Order: sequence, then C-alpha cells, then structure tokens
Amino acid sequence: MSIANPNADDDAIVAATRRWLERAVIGLNLCPFAKSVYVKEQVRYVVSSATTPEALLEQLMDELQHLSDTTSEQVDTTLLIHPFVLNDFEDYNEFLDVADAAVEDMQLDGELQVASFHPDYQFADTDPNDIANYTNRAPYPILHLLREDSIDRAVEAFPEAAEIFEKNIDTMEKLGHDGWDKLDVGPAR
Repeated sequence: MSIANPNADDDAIVAATRRWLERAVIGLNLCPFAKSVYVKEQVRYVVSSATTPEALLEQLMDELQHLSDTTSEQVDTTLLIHPFVLNDFEDYNEFLDVADAAVEDMQLDGELQVASFHPDYQFADTDPNDIANYTNRAPYPILHLLREDSIDRAVEAFPEAAEIFEKNIDTMEKLGHDGWDKLDVGPAR
C-alpha cells in the first residue's frame, strides 16, 4: 500500500501530479485527449486535506458543482487529489460507487463522470504487479472529474478511441517496470 507523505505541501503534491501527467499520461500518450486541455491550462488541480471518506465526499460534491457551474473554456477537467484518505486501493475502489452515486444524486449524470487513478490501482483479475495496472497508477489517489461533452468531442476527433486501452497495455508492456521507474512519476514496484 502506498502512503502519502503527511509533510508534503500542496505545491509539492500538485508538482508530483503534474510530472505524472506530463511524463506518463501525456508523454506515453496514455490519454490522447489530455494534452489539449493541459496545454490550454484547463485542468484544475485540487488537493484535498480530507482524512475521512465523508469529508472527501463533501469536497467531491463541491468540485462536481464547481465544474458544472464553470465553462469548459475556463476548466475542462478537475483532478481532485486526496493524499490523506483512501490510500488503501480496496477502500478507494469501493468509494468509486459513492462517487458515482453523488453524480446521480446531484443530477449531473450525463454531464459529468468520475474516472479513477491510484498508486496501487489494480484491474480485476490481474496480479498487483501486472504492468497493465500502471496505466491507472498515479503518485496519489485521484478522482478525475470529466465533462461528458468533452469526452464526446474527443472521441469524434479520435475515432479509434475504443482501441486506446489495448494500445496502452501494449505501450506499458514495451516500457516495462524498469521503464516506468525511470519516468520517476509515482509509485515504483
């Protein structure tokens, strides 16, 4: 299990997240849609000080509302980084159902969705060290708030979107654990 450094300040947490985004997500082209919003500075980075799932849920709902109320030209996507809660992947994974329920309760389904990144991310039926899991590994637990219309526009611009997952697995297999470690973007083996 990965544990966040309780002495890290928000700037250091955001810097580590940006490094991961630049080197892994954009650098390895794991998400072909990320570069555009990153370059346009339309990514909002929010470091949560929450230490309980309940406090995180409250902040998640605030951020969902903020994203809904803000134009996509100002903020297209939000990374809610929560280094002090849900560090255990199983707890985090269970919280994703709570996050999805919050989107529905706020009547934002069809408008916003939540994607997931975690230092110990593990796809179902995989070994914890399977390199494929690293496509969703980040230096801290992150709830990624996305606009559905932005996803739709990105898919129109990238018609092979269904192939992204397979391409990412291939990229990670070619990179290997040593290559990932050399990126210096987050959790090492």
